[in-house]
Amino acid sequence: MAAEEKTMVNSWNEWDPLKHVIVGVADGCMIPPPEPAVECKVPLDSDMKGKWGPRPQDSVDKANLQLDNLADILRKRGIRVDRPTPLDFSAPVKTPDFETQSMFGCMPPRDVIATVGREMVEATMSYRCRWFEYLCYRPLLEQYFKEDPNMRWESAPKPRLTDASYKEDYLSRVMTIDDRLKLTAAKDFVTTEVEPLFDAAELARMGKDIVVQHGFTANLAGIDWLRRHFPELRIHRMNFPGDPYPIHIDCTFVPLRPGLLLNNPNRNVRPEHRKLFEINGWEIVQAAKPAHENPPPLCYSSVWLSMNVLVLDPKTVCVEASEVHQQEQLDKLGFEIVPVPFRDAYPFGGGLHCSTTDVHREGTCEDYFPKQVEGF
Repeated sequence: MAAEEKTMVNSWNEWDPLKHVIVGVADGCMIPPPEPAVECKVPLDSDMKGKWGPRPQDSVDKANLQLDNLADILRKRGIRVDRPTPLDFSAPVKTPDFETQSMFGCMPPRDVIATVGREMVEATMSYRCRWFEYLCYRPLLEQYFKEDPNMRWESAPKPRLTDASYKEDYLSRVMTIDDRLKLTAAKDFVTTEVEPLFDAAELARMGKDIVVQHGFTANLAGIDWLRRHFPELRIHRMNFPGDPYPIHIDCTFVPLRPGLLLNNPNRNVRPEHRKLFEINGWEIVQAAKPAHENPPPLCYSSVWLSMNVLVLDPKTVCVEASEVHQQEQLDKLGFEIVPVPFRDAYPFGGGLHCSTTDVHREGTCEDYFPKQVEGF
């Protein structure tokens, strides 16, 4: 770190000027073995069905080239970039409550660490294979804690992830996409409510208001924990019918700048939730059609990683280089587009937003929704 770079943890939203960020690393990433939370996430027609173990080394190398390139692009724009420290992800995980044959990886960081104001929170996580993933970020969090006297460092309650944390019969009830859509529309997800569960990537931060997606990786108890942990903020629970695999909010609901957010047209904001945005003058824009009909090989995520953009400031946004439709739409909305090749990194856990987590954005906690909707 250069002498003039002072560490400051501070990030209240998804759009203020980005000054310091963590970018993931693909080293040693695994296709995780079967477990309840993973099995319900893998698409029915995925080439990952029935596979687990180390990812092919050539795919790791290609992903790291694109992750390193993203880091270089950000550094050239004056943004400080840190990287996590990989573990031996091939090692089995064993606790008094469960065991699984391997870990996952340290791409993407957005899943594990949430920065809310001056605080960095280690999420509970809901996959057994990701139970120890927080350790990849501990060297950085320890450094920030030493260097920033105003940083708060919190770890959400570590879950036990026993069999009681998952619905035993969930997969046997889910046979087709239509079956999945009916279950998710009814807010029937794989996790139970025996303990708080949430991934950090379920949070969309907008100053005094945070939207949290209720889905496969955040249960009601986890959202309640966040509400109690941040009593000075307003936590809004949302879910989006039309998503058969509701994991992580940033391919569905993406705040771009004050007054503007991007919404997946297949997963519309519910009418009862839309009112909050309408009465406060926010425009909800349907995301452009993805440029690709299929995700890359061995990829969990859908083609809607096209809208998983990284906002650098209210006028500048990083978009995957081949996603020409999303670039064109954001250009028309007044953004400078920074194209970033990233499809080789997609299979390792997500897009440009997923692969990063904020440490510092300029700005303070603003109230972008002074008019509230009772009960939401």
